[in-house]
Amino acid sequence: MNIILFDQTEVGVPLPLKDPRAIHIKVVLKRSLDEPFDVGLINGPRGKASILSEDQVNLKLHFTWGQIPQALDPITLVIGIPRPQTARKILSEAAALGVKALYFVSTEKGEANYAMSTLWSSGEYKKHLIHGAEQAFCTRIPEVSFDQSLNQVWDSIDTKSFKIALDNYESPLALSRVKISSPCVIAIGSERGWSLNERNLFRDTGTQLCHLGERVLRTETACVSSVSIIKALLGLM
Repeated sequence: MNIILFDQTEVGVPLPLKDPRAIHIKVVLKRSLDEPFDVGLINGPRGKASILSEDQVNLKLHFTWGQIPQALDPITLVIGIPRPQTARKILSEAAALGVKALYFVSTEKGEANYAMSTLWSSGEYKKHLIHGAEQAFCTRIPEVSFDQSLNQVWDSIDTKSFKIALDNYESPLALSRVKISSPCVIAIGSERGWSLNERNLFRDTGTQLCHLGERVLRTETACVSSVSIIKALLGLM
């Protein structure tokens, strides 16, 4: 962690010593009483905290707040819902990269059972977003949706957004050569790729089909690569 994040409801409440954040403060950062460390409120300001007191069960912390980080980048990822272990990586990396929103959608060639994972139903996915933000020394967390189809999400996309879909088979242009405008939405298919109907949906909505080169990448690698290229093209890196 480069910053330790807290929810507003946790401020002013003792932090249990068994909490991973308390372990990080004591074991990794090796902080004693009154020694400051970096903290943040989720979707709020960054600041400093220090240990006021400690007993056998809890830490009592004191917080001082500063500036709220700038808004997340105007980039939305729409992803054919992947295996849970892949989704965990994407959630963390996308949060670290600063994307604004993530839509994990059902697709015609996707595996429907992936949407039934406890990653989603238990709320575990939020933990991976927070880990990504902590890595990036930021407090802002992307919005996440995981209960819609590609068609539903694509119909709801702002008409002012520049729309891209990665496709290894029928795309005429490399992503790095696309003249992109902001805000930008990029769709990345499930492991089996897009169906004919989905490609037609993209074409009918003015979506630019493009590729990342000849190599076939894992979904999580394609997400990181495409967001990095888009951030560079938009002057956000």
